[in-house]
Amino acid sequence: MLHTSNDITLYMFLSLQLEDDQSQFNVNQLLQYTCIWKVSRKNLVTFIMKYGGQVEYLLQNEHKVDKVIEEAKAICSVLCSVETRAITDAVKKLRSVPLGKTQNSLQNVETPVRVLIENAVTELSAAISHLIHVFSSSFHTDFQPAKILRSPSCADVDLDPHFSFTVYAAHNIPAAWLKSYKLFSCSCSLTYGGKKICQVKNCKNIPVKKFFFPLANWNEKINFPLQIKSLPNETILTIKLFGVNSVSKNTEILAWTCSPLYQKQKFIHGTVLLSMALYSEPPTTMIAPGICDASLPALVTLQVDFPETNLEFIKPEPEEKRDDLEEPAKECLKHIARLSQKHSLLLLLEQERRFLWFYRSYCNNENCSLSLVLGSAPSWDRKSISEMYMVLREWSFSNPLEALGLLTFSFPDQDIRRTAVQQMENLSNDELLEYLPQLVQVIKFEWSLESPLVKLLLCRSLQSIQVTHRLYWLLKDAQNEAHFKSWYQKLLAAVQFCAGKTLNDEFSKEKKLIKILGDVAEKVKAASDPKKQEVLKMEINKLKQFFQEVNVCRLPLNPALVVRGIDADACSYFTSNAFPLKISFINTETLSRNINVIFKVGDDLRQDMLVLQIIRVMDRIWLQEGLDMQMIIYKCLSTGKGQGLVQMVSDATTLAKIHRESGLIGPLKENTIKKWFSHHHPLESSYQEAIQNFFHSCAGWCVVTFILGVCDRHNDNIMLTNTGHMFHIDFGKILGHAQKFGSIKRDRAPFIFTSEMEYFITEGGKNPQRFQEFVELCCRAYNIVRKHSQLLLNLLEMMLHAGLPELNSVQDLKYVYDNLRPQDSDLQATSHFTRKIKESLECFPVKLNNLIHTLAQMLATGFAKPTDSQSVPRESNMLDAERSIARATILGFSKKPDSLYLVQVVQTCQVVTFVEKSFEQFSKLHSHLQKQFPSHTLPEFPHWWHLPFTDLEHKRMKDLNLYVKQLLNGSSNLSNNEHVLSFFLDGSKTDWPEESALVSLGPKSTEQKPGVQLVISYESTHLTILLKHMRNIHLPDGSAPTAHAEFYLLPDPDEVSRRKTKAVPKSTDPTYNEIVVYDASATEPPRTVCYSYIVKSQRNICEELSDIQLNSVPIKLKKSGTSLGRQYKILNISCK
Repeated sequence: MLHTSNDITLYMFLSLQLEDDQSQFNVNQLLQYTCIWKVSRKNLVTFIMKYGGQVEYLLQNEHKVDKVIEEAKAICSVLCSVETRAITDAVKKLRSVPLGKTQNSLQNVETPVRVLIENAVTELSAAISHLIHVFSSSFHTDFQPAKILRSPSCADVDLDPHFSFTVYAAHNIPAAWLKSYKLFSCSCSLTYGGKKICQVKNCKNIPVKKFFFPLANWNEKINFPLQIKSLPNETILTIKLFGVNSVSKNTEILAWTCSPLYQKQKFIHGTVLLSMALYSEPPTTMIAPGICDASLPALVTLQVDFPETNLEFIKPEPEEKRDDLEEPAKECLKHIARLSQKHSLLLLLEQERRFLWFYRSYCNNENCSLSLVLGSAPSWDRKSISEMYMVLREWSFSNPLEALGLLTFSFPDQDIRRTAVQQMENLSNDELLEYLPQLVQVIKFEWSLESPLVKLLLCRSLQSIQVTHRLYWLLKDAQNEAHFKSWYQKLLAAVQFCAGKTLNDEFSKEKKLIKILGDVAEKVKAASDPKKQEVLKMEINKLKQFFQEVNVCRLPLNPALVVRGIDADACSYFTSNAFPLKISFINTETLSRNINVIFKVGDDLRQDMLVLQIIRVMDRIWLQEGLDMQMIIYKCLSTGKGQGLVQMVSDATTLAKIHRESGLIGPLKENTIKKWFSHHHPLESSYQEAIQNFFHSCAGWCVVTFILGVCDRHNDNIMLTNTGHMFHIDFGKILGHAQKFGSIKRDRAPFIFTSEMEYFITEGGKNPQRFQEFVELCCRAYNIVRKHSQLLLNLLEMMLHAGLPELNSVQDLKYVYDNLRPQDSDLQATSHFTRKIKESLECFPVKLNNLIHTLAQMLATGFAKPTDSQSVPRESNMLDAERSIARATILGFSKKPDSLYLVQVVQTCQVVTFVEKSFEQFSKLHSHLQKQFPSHTLPEFPHWWHLPFTDLEHKRMKDLNLYVKQLLNGSSNLSNNEHVLSFFLDGSKTDWPEESALVSLGPKSTEQKPGVQLVISYESTHLTILLKHMRNIHLPDGSAPTAHAEFYLLPDPDEVSRRKTKAVPKSTDPTYNEIVVYDASATEPPRTVCYSYIVKSQRNICEELSDIQLNSVPIKLKKSGTSLGRQYKILNISCK
């Protein structure tokens, strides 16, 4: 495990100092923009002074106006080449003044002409002043004109109650567009929450004009049939610029921009400049204020003239709650509860939304979620918003996390989002830290960077260094999102200000460390294979020099991890496609081991971060329920586009390496994992502890990988620690997006649980009931997580717009919903997950995939034998080869109270031995092989019964010889099985385990009777019976039967109530978890259930029969509880 510094030490060294509290916030200094269009006050003043000089010169001496016009053009050029109509008109007026050609001074010009010049210059100066005002109001600048002039081109709103504006022009059309497009047009649309609220309006196609600069000058009025006062506060205007291609004649989108109509509660007014994003298409489902940052100028600028108004948004008052509402029918309430199981608004159908909204007054935190109710509102009009506010005011939250769904893109309303943030304030800093990635993502949907959510994050960053540190790296990574880069830059600047000087110095060191690691990784990746190690050793010197300069540095994975150098000899690289580096840092704590991390370039680690976060949330849920699944969840951090850090878990080995140590067909062997752990744990106590760790961690990873649909699972992506913990790595394929060979999916199993894992858990079949316990643990963990489906779905929905490769649609969200099955009862979910366990266990393509992967790795490494200290000694493999059997023959038998057959065994090394075995011992061997290889076809074992007047022993000797021949000449998995080898080679030492408290092997005895575990549920008129497990079921010869169960409701003379389960082949302790449902619609509920189990040998044998009295069950009650109104009884029945 990683050793971390004490939290007290962390705060002592990194907390804010007095000088930090006294420092002034300067966003410009922190942002350090490098935009080429940036305009400074100093730069602009220089051009204004030149313009003023030329104006003064014109009025006093010169008769030409060209110099004045050139300087006016220079000012416009500095201001992003924007040329307003007022400037164009003033320039035309100035040029039209009739100046004399020979006169040198305006003092001799006639007074009317001088007046014309002065008027034209005054108009031009006023137009330039107005442009400067518009520019400084539209964009982030460090200047503003002292006198603000009203735009002459803007009409008053009172003249037209409907929303209208004038699209004047797109300024500074690039030269490349002029060559490729002959006509330009634009479209205007109004959206609320990503949905259009009115028909799109279009401007006509026009060619480009050129005054000072090329511009598409529409000067066209757009009218929407909506009153301004009716528009929601969060309405967004989106304008797209199109060009008609000169060659293809097709209309293509060239740029787009958007702007909120209300800014700080005031309606947009006057002339506004909007910077246009030069992307092919805006993200249609994610139009929000931060998507197109209006504070920065761009190459193409759109000028829009809005009416001059002083309108402020008047928030609708919540509607009064009605007291005369009648209670709806019970079926309506049940339907509300069923719909609430969808948990995500995106999964509700339109008619389901209408139903929820109609019955909104009867929804509460016990039968529904607030996000489903509010999101079902039919419209954006003031009446609907007023009704939403009423529901919001009356709602009572039982858990702050319920409000996460209100921060998704579906809820643009600022009051609703404010309520959600108020709930988030109830989370501790540690809890908030867990959900920080989602909160950073939903900043995209905030209305401004002064929103309650932004203030909450900044406030918590002042309280917690862990929050500040995590927030810094999340925002650093989020800056790579093109649409929201500016917003995240500004927020990062604010976080750095809150961090203080000491912590910012640490950030600088960490950033430099990541930069060096990135350079090293790129050079190693680019080097040829023979040179990679040499390049790595040479580049590592840069890291050594770095630590000589900084002494110590904290790791971005966790600020409590402090390192002081590099262990160069322990650094290496991996041979996967991206060639990630293994970097070994020297811990500052001298008694602690090195901190090993993987640094990757070329891989997007954000998806891995999300998967590991969701798994961490599930593990926390289990721990809160008192269930420790022994999960190892390593840390992972994306530090930039296509790069990041991954924590290495100490003493961990890939399953692929373990398979390779077992030889060419290691992935196909049953005992590979068991032998590996036996080698590492010679003591029985530590071996049993490893089994328990594997038992729990394997169950946990089965559940999480199933729910999240983790694909690309092979033995190089599964790891085992020496202590028995299993965990998965590499989550590049999730949510069922499996890799394919042609049209065939590589991942065929629901999750990875193979027969070799079962073999280890059950200790080679010696403890078959442990498999039942494993199924019980998986189903319990699954049902616990399902109770928190809303939280998991909310966390995933909040990441839908994060740009992750495999989480970007409603279908991806529905995949997780379908796997969680929140609409199912615990009994139904238990049955479902048990089927998935069996599907995984019986999925041979998993082993085939592992074999192919192992062969590919062995080919890549030239079949090199492992020399690692963790490898299984080679002598054990040689011993297996020496112990293999060529043939075995029964030579005869001795007449004793129990007949013993003399067997001659010839080994492949030509060693001949003899052993004596009884028929019962052969029978026990066969029974054991049936349990170990349930999917294999075994040779037919001789009957235990015999006809009268026959020579039994001679007949059995002949049958046993045929059985042994077929066994040894059949599958190598059978003939080389350790129990087969021990049976024939170890003589009297091969004594099979007798009955224990956990295992039932061999013939039935009076001490261990057959048993069954049932769960009985009765709700309304439905009787549900879950058959969980049977135990100690045997044929008369002691072998394992193929068994199924049948149920009847008594009395039932015609057997119309017969229900039958599937048969489980060749198992003494079969697991079913199958549900039988009766609709007891009669006036009197059923009182007796008849249960029987049927076993198969060469014929059907009805083994046991039990009647269960439902009103007074005379058996031990193991557990009782309620869930969703259902009454459960879990019963252990001993059959007679």
